[in-house]
Amino acid sequence: MALAKTKTITAVMHSDLRVIDPLITTAYITRDHGYMVYDTLLATDSNFKIQPQMADWKVSDDKLTYTFTLRDGLKWHDGKPVTAEDCVASLKRWGASDGMGQKLMDFTASLVATDAKTITLKLKEPYGLVLESIGKPSSLVPFMMPKRLAETPKGQAIPEQIGSGPFKFVQSEFQPGVKAVYVKNTDYVPRKEPANWTSGGKVVKVDRVEWVTMPDAQTAMNALQSGDIDFMEHPSFDLLPMLENDKDIQIKVLSDLGYQTLGRMNFLYPPFDNLKVRRAALMAMRQKDVLDALVGNPKYYKVCGAVFGCGGPFETDVGSESLVKGNGMAEAKKLLAASGYDGTPVVIMGPTDVITLKAQPIVAAQLLREAGFKVDLQSTDWQTVVTRRASQKPPKDGGWNMFFTNWAGPEILNPIAHVTLNGKGKNGGWFGWPEDAKMEQMRDAFARSTSPEEQKKLAVEIQKYTYDQVFYLPLGQYVTPSAWRKELTGVLDGPATPVFWNIDKAD
Repeated sequence: MALAKTKTITAVMHSDLRVIDPLITTAYITRDHGYMVYDTLLATDSNFKIQPQMADWKVSDDKLTYTFTLRDGLKWHDGKPVTAEDCVASLKRWGASDGMGQKLMDFTASLVATDAKTITLKLKEPYGLVLESIGKPSSLVPFMMPKRLAETPKGQAIPEQIGSGPFKFVQSEFQPGVKAVYVKNTDYVPRKEPANWTSGGKVVKVDRVEWVTMPDAQTAMNALQSGDIDFMEHPSFDLLPMLENDKDIQIKVLSDLGYQTLGRMNFLYPPFDNLKVRRAALMAMRQKDVLDALVGNPKYYKVCGAVFGCGGPFETDVGSESLVKGNGMAEAKKLLAASGYDGTPVVIMGPTDVITLKAQPIVAAQLLREAGFKVDLQSTDWQTVVTRRASQKPPKDGGWNMFFTNWAGPEILNPIAHVTLNGKGKNGGWFGWPEDAKMEQMRDAFARSTSPEEQKKLAVEIQKYTYDQVFYLPLGQYVTPSAWRKELTGVLDGPATPVFWNIDKAD
């Protein structure tokens, strides 16, 4: 009797995988790895509604107590049952690192396991984003893991990849930066609802998924066309026309929400510890220059000064004129000259191996030099950037002054989700570490508000303050098409793509 053929999807992701603890970094490749291995208590559907995933919930009449009940059939990859204690420990670890998690914990009076399947969260006062925080679709995702792993100290990587998700990580085949392998978790019990964004049934239809690294875009495209790989997350924009003419290839934008691309400064050291210098850098930026270099085709990008995203509920252009119009260079030169800037080189980390991150550092370096900055653009790979940006050392000792990244649309939709606005500094802030009590007060006011009109007003005030203090450099929005061979069916869209459940592969 012939053995059944193993169904394997071979994919080239947007970056190679090195960091595999999903709470160590907000890098999307690590988040994507997390969705393979781990599961979440709640999830978000395509209407932005929160749905049960590992658990359902009840809320008390006074809105102060949330009770989550785990569903049946949940097991860790080592065969042990998932318990409420595991989930409490996981939520606490996430709550110490993630911006939305930190804000939720600020409002939390207690978080305990009241029995093996029940998690009870009690609040100090009503808070409107409890479910949205626990069900958030993207970095940092509150993935559930065994208590013994969740109790790993903050900032220290977990020693094993044991989740309860639809795939198991094959540690023995992991070659950091080269290859990552996942196999179907045959013990996984999917929900019965259809898969919808990160919610619903995570039904795995293949035996194995391999992520292979091909940093050269042309090589990866050739491999896709020849059938050596099945899926390419981010084909180079300039190569898309060649794929569009291939009848065997499907091309589709999997997230219409797209990405906001941005620059982040280090507030701890000169020159960007000086507000006047930060303002000079902001005035020097021109979004269209960045987007033309990054994307090229206006079909896939939008000049947008809205901190909370164009098309989002809190869209406003307040404070963004120079970025959007690209008319601030003369003012940038004046501001820099008056700032006391002493010629300290700006150390910019420039990844060369991720298509969606290569252009921004180069364009920004050119614009900063035009404004009068000295710039040290240091080329490296993205995973080195991901690791190095966590360093709080001075730039001369291996630290940095500026890096660039992208946020998926759902992660910037409001002031609490938008971790770039975190003002907690070195004790809980995001890379760059601005310390700003006023920003935290404004974000708290937004978190307490239940009135859409008041939230809109607060969001405008927060955007104005964001530009005034130059928390970061919003550099526009874009979408990225993915490409795959038509032997694959069931590829899902959503805010945290690609996911590999629901995909089948023809024999």
